[in-house]
Amino acid sequence: MTFKYCTVLVFFLFHLSMSRAQEVMLPEVLDADKILFDGKLHRFLSVQEFGAHFQQADSTRLMMELEPCSYVFEYPDGSKDADDEYWYKDGSRFERSKEKLAVDEFRFTKDHFILYDGLRLDSSTTLAELRKHFPNAVYAMGEIEVYGEGKLQLIIFREDDENLSDGHIRLFLKDGKLSFIHWWFPC
Repeated sequence: MTFKYCTVLVFFLFHLSMSRAQEVMLPEVLDADKILFDGKLHRFLSVQEFGAHFQQADSTRLMMELEPCSYVFEYPDGSKDADDEYWYKDGSRFERSKEKLAVDEFRFTKDHFILYDGLRLDSSTTLAELRKHFPNAVYAMGEIEVYGEGKLQLIIFREDDENLSDGHIRLFLKDGKLSFIHWWFPC
């Protein structure tokens, strides 16, 4: 019986445009333009803004060494700068290219939080609180095994109303509380 319903769902989704299918599967948007990291910083920032807020990275790593399948600052032809780096700070990861940075993964703590359209989300934010603000996304929540983290709850959001991005935003919860946010893009 379950197989039959899954087959019908897959058939239905293939007949939708990719944009519409994404709306069905990911019912809510988490607009990156409305996110302020630590109440101050946007997702895209300068090296100078990073330094003013975080002082310096705890560590760095050349992205070419790690070979991620997608880069935020990738050129339209798919090429990348050999000196692009990941910058790590307090467990969070930023992608750096020249004088620009982008948040790739941000760890929630009591001191590190996001303001989303005025709503504070931090490591004490519970699933019940998220359900009040993002009921459809929480309803579609799942679980995933994350290397080095164990089994985490996962809430996925679209990036924009028009579905222009192939990627999405993932909120991870551990023990029912926010753990980190990650921007995911397909290879």
